[in-house]
Amino acid sequence: MFTGIITALGEVAAVSPLGGGRDMRLRISTPPGWLEGAQLGASIACAGCCLTAVALEPEAFEVEASAETLAHTTLGGWRAGTRINLERALRMGDELGGHVVSGHVDGQAEVLSVTPENGSTRWRFRAPPELARFIAPKGSVTLNGVSLTVNEVGRDGGDEVFGVNLIPHTHAATTFGAMGPGDRVNLEIDMLARYVARLAEAAGTAREGNSR
Repeated sequence: MFTGIITALGEVAAVSPLGGGRDMRLRISTPPGWLEGAQLGASIACAGCCLTAVALEPEAFEVEASAETLAHTTLGGWRAGTRINLERALRMGDELGGHVVSGHVDGQAEVLSVTPENGSTRWRFRAPPELARFIAPKGSVTLNGVSLTVNEVGRDGGDEVFGVNLIPHTHAATTFGAMGPGDRVNLEIDMLARYVARLAEAAGTAREGNSR
C-alpha cells in the first residue's frame, strides 16, 4: 500500500524485453540513499504502478512488467531516460499524508489543458468512460502515483473530464513539471469510491429482485 506522496524522482536507465518481447525488465536509477533499507521483493510505486524489486543496487533497482501491465499503463512507452515518480511502500506508523493507494492502475487519463489559476495550476483530464463514474468532486484520485483532490467533474463534448489543481511544489517534486496537453497518465480511482459504487449496485439489484 502507498499514500500517493512522491518521495523521489527516478529515471529509467535500461529497458530489456522478456518473454519474446511481450514483457519487459526495467532498470531504474534513484537518488543516493533513497533505497536504504529496501529488500529484494520490495514493492515500489513507479508512476503509480506497484512493481516488485527483483534486483537491488545502492542507487538503482530492477523490476519486471507483464504484457498486461504494459497494455493498461504508460509503462509500454517508457524508454531509457524517462523520468518517473517513485514512492516506497507504506510502513506501519508512517504518516498517511495523501490517501490509501493500492498501486493497481485502473487505466489511463489524457491531459487536456494546463492553465494557471491564482497561485496554482488547473489541470483538466479526459477520463476513461468506464472509470468516470468513480470520480467525484472533492474525492481523491491518483495520477502517475500522485494523490490529488478532484476539483471539477463534467463533460466536454462527448468526453468525460475532471480537473485538479497542482501547487508549485507538486510541479517541482514530480514529473508533472515536464508534462503538458496530450500526455497520458496512470489513473487509479479511489478505493473507497470503488466499494461505494459496488455496494450501490448490489443494493439496486436487491431492490429490483424484491420488487418482482
